Amino acid sequence: MPRNNTITLFDLQLASGCTISPFVWSTKYALKHKGFDVEIVPGGFTGILERTGGRSERVPVIVDGDNWVLDSWTIAEYLDEKYPDRPRLFEGDSMKVSVRFTEYWLWQTAIRPWFSCYIQDYRDLSLPQDHEYVTLTREAVLGGRKLEEVQAGREDRLPLVPPTLEPLRQILKENRWLGGRVPNYGDYRALAVFLWTASVATTPPLTEDDPLRDWLDRGFDLYGGLGRHAGMHTLFGLRLRPGDPAPFSTDPPMSGLSRRNTGPESTRRDLDVVSRGRAQVAAQAAKAAQARAGSAPE
Repeated sequence: MPRNNTITLFDLQLASGCTISPFVWSTKYALKHKGFDVEIVPGGFTGILERTGGRSERVPVIVDGDNWVLDSWTIAEYLDEKYPDRPRLFEGDSMKVSVRFTEYWLWQTAIRPWFSCYIQDYRDLSLPQDHEYVTLTREAVLGGRKLEEVQAGREDRLPLVPPTLEPLRQILKENRWLGGRVPNYGDYRALAVFLWTASVATTPPLTEDDPLRDWLDRGFDLYGGLGRHAGMHTLFGLRLRPGDPAPFSTDPPMSGLSRRNTGPESTRRDLDVVSRGRAQVAAQAAKAAQARAGSAPE
């Protein structure tokens, strides 16, 4: 049992003191979900090995009594195994697979393009002693391209990301949380993507009226405003230009996804739409055949 209900967490911070790592963010939420107080060990990108006594070059790392636990996913599993009497983060292995799927999808659709849009800000907002490290390591990942070069032209790329988040909007139309009635580790891993973005987004990535705002605001406000920090930037306020794609859909989801079959009355409207479509296709085919017949030589 941790002393005074407190677990130590090694953080990854920007110059403002704001957490930047999505993995640390998800661990902060996991610890609060389990009801623990958190003692933060501050620090930036450099000096992690020294801060952790040679145990890790990456964070998050937690210290629970005599136990040092590395890696955000391992930490979440450890918390459930060590403290099964507290609210669970996972409800079985199948949930772990679902959470992984959502996270992989969000990293592909959101973090990857946003990374290129904010990579110079990512470096400039870090602690001064970290600037050289961030520059060298991130430019190596980017194949030697300069951070300024990669971030340039983001006004053309930022409007392309919001439409790809539509599956998340649709599921949150029907559910208060990804966990259903209450938030769970799936929410925390997904929220961490947007918390990372808010730490570096000097220009907003989402429009003011994005339907994701409700879930994001409630998520950032959890546990006494855990996701709020003076160093965070607003996610909302993206200004679209003529020709930019619509940021989100106002159409209802496909009927098979949005409504359950409870009998003929529940599906009649869909069948009517299909019938009208078939009638239109048949009419067009008849009209085309008549036109061909009229133009045929004698």
